[in-house]
Amino acid sequence: MKKIACVAAVLAALLLGLQAQNAVGDDIQDKYKPTIEKGLQYLVKMQFKDGHWGANGDQYPVSMTGLAGMAMLMEGSTIREGKYATNIRRAADWLMERSMKGNNRDGLIGNPDHPTETGRYMYGHGFGTLFLALVYGDEEDRERREKLKDILTRAVKYIGNAQSTHGGWFYTSKADGHDQDEGSVTITQLQPLRACRNAGIAVPKHIIKKGYDYLKNSTTPRGGVVYSLGRGGAGAPVGGERPALTAAAIACLFSAGEYKDELVKKWFKYCQTAIPISGAGRIGHDEYTHLYYAQALYVLGDDGWDKMFPGSPADQRMTWSEYRKNMFDRLVQTQNGDGSWPGGGGFSVGPVYSTAIYCMIMQLDRGAVPFFQR
Repeated sequence: MKKIACVAAVLAALLLGLQAQNAVGDDIQDKYKPTIEKGLQYLVKMQFKDGHWGANGDQYPVSMTGLAGMAMLMEGSTIREGKYATNIRRAADWLMERSMKGNNRDGLIGNPDHPTETGRYMYGHGFGTLFLALVYGDEEDRERREKLKDILTRAVKYIGNAQSTHGGWFYTSKADGHDQDEGSVTITQLQPLRACRNAGIAVPKHIIKKGYDYLKNSTTPRGGVVYSLGRGGAGAPVGGERPALTAAAIACLFSAGEYKDELVKKWFKYCQTAIPISGAGRIGHDEYTHLYYAQALYVLGDDGWDKMFPGSPADQRMTWSEYRKNMFDRLVQTQNGDGSWPGGGGFSVGPVYSTAIYCMIMQLDRGAVPFFQR
């Protein structure tokens, strides 16, 4: 009887596993699946033989590898199994080899000598650390797992040493003599810190607290986040708000599990008027803006606005469903024949960048990566 019960338990576990596996992607509407698949296949074609991606040829390789790798993770593949497992593993191997050792750059994931990264290597470090933190939990090889743990531990330490006096981060590290700050880089460091903590890597609380205070101090009375505290003097000047940074700040707090913070309410109210939920029109920094705005609205869902602002008129509520329909329909219409998307406004750096981000956005409903789940 015990043997029969044991076999039954194993079969039940296998059945549950298959059900969970089949559930991935069930929430993505059928009309969007071909668009996503074409986008991912474009990224496969653009991956270099050594595992990395580059923008407009081979620009910003560390950032592009982290972003494209995350797009494939969000399909449901892992470093061990799935349609894009080989692509993910090759990307992870390439980034692991870019972990620097020694001197004041110990722990940096990147190549400051690369022409397109010399003056902005903290972006690559942030996206690279986030991607490696997401694959860490699925790595079963003991030696590789220990190596990843060491890389992530030193990457976290590097982020801490790079933090500015104001509490934010800049394109380059404070340790390199650049004690400055900029909002988008700050978000790009805070999210991997949270992902590392979720993965079991030690992250000093004071680093995250300083980062939170930085975002708080960067918020104007109108509720928007400014480009930089250090460059704007004391306080956040009204009129200097940036919609993209404000959306990113919401996603950052949501990824940290802060859903009821008063700052989130202020930021959402600002974004409601600053970023068209219809997805129509160009606002500059389109990909970056929607990478984070989509995360924020996905977590908000369809009833989050009413919970956050009870009694709001129905026509003034922001919902994931409305955003998804308008944004995704536009993405279907604007996708190139080869599966890519053209570079957007602002500082867009080409189709690999755009495609990786839009594939991430369109796969949020899969819930395949815990970090991006509701």
